[in-house]
Amino acid sequence: MGETILRVKNLRAYFFTRRGIVKAVDGVDFELERSECLCLVGESGCGKTVTMLSILGLIDSPPGRIVGGEVYYGAVNLLECPREQIRHIRGREIAMIFQDAQSALNPVFTIGDQIAEQVRLHLGLGHRAAKERAIALLDEVGIPSADEAADYYPHQLSGGMKQRAMIAMSLSCDPKILIADEPTTAVDVTIKAQILDLFLRLKKTRQMSLVFITHELGVVSEIGDRIVVMYGGRVAETATASELFENAKHPYTVGLMRCLPDVAQARDRLESIPGTVPSLIDPPSGCIFQPRCDRALAVCLKEKPTPVTVNEGHSVFCHLYSR
Repeated sequence: MGETILRVKNLRAYFFTRRGIVKAVDGVDFELERSECLCLVGESGCGKTVTMLSILGLIDSPPGRIVGGEVYYGAVNLLECPREQIRHIRGREIAMIFQDAQSALNPVFTIGDQIAEQVRLHLGLGHRAAKERAIALLDEVGIPSADEAADYYPHQLSGGMKQRAMIAMSLSCDPKILIADEPTTAVDVTIKAQILDLFLRLKKTRQMSLVFITHELGVVSEIGDRIVVMYGGRVAETATASELFENAKHPYTVGLMRCLPDVAQARDRLESIPGTVPSLIDPPSGCIFQPRCDRALAVCLKEKPTPVTVNEGHSVFCHLYSR
């Protein structure tokens, strides 16, 4: 085990709406070690993004509110930080790449100016030094003719180049933790492979920790050191990438694995997990996955599962393994 740089304990983030209370994140626990890539995996709406936005104090309030838990960055509980302190940490020490690069970039400023502004704000560099740093960052992430590209507006870049520009912006202040929210979703297969290679190279050269949010298990197998599988706002299973792919335990994780294409078996149809994602306003009692689980026990309908250690570094929230 390495040095723990981020520790999340019993994090709960709810949205208070007219229809009821949406329990988007409902008791999430995980740890991030220095220089590792932790992947948060699960279906859309399972709470992956809201978890990380909550950590950075970025959920919309109202209607969102963090109702409980602790998030320790080193010795600092981010949920108790004064606003100015969390603003300093956000972007400077913990940076986030948002899912939609097109929306995240300001259309009326050049790419170079947007990166330079962040450098001036957090590092206090002058205009010329900030511009030079912006060009160097664009070059580092593989944008051709970086000195010219710095003067481009977002609409002049392709989808893949916009994503690289967002990565450059997130790296501008040398963060210790980089959070990437579905950074390969809106690009084609070739660009996806290039971006994954870029993340792996940056993680190695900069020795930074990476939180990678995705619903694609194929991506996880390429980049992840450790995986947290989420379902319905809760953690279902946590393990190293190799352990999870070889020895998945939770019925939901097993179902996700079966949904993957298998060229060797040449199946005519992909398998799917029966049922639908539960309402987070009125979630099922007991285990939240039990309405879709073909191995559910009587206890699954009544009690929330607690974590069970099945191997070193491998825990599963499932009553099947607590007997």
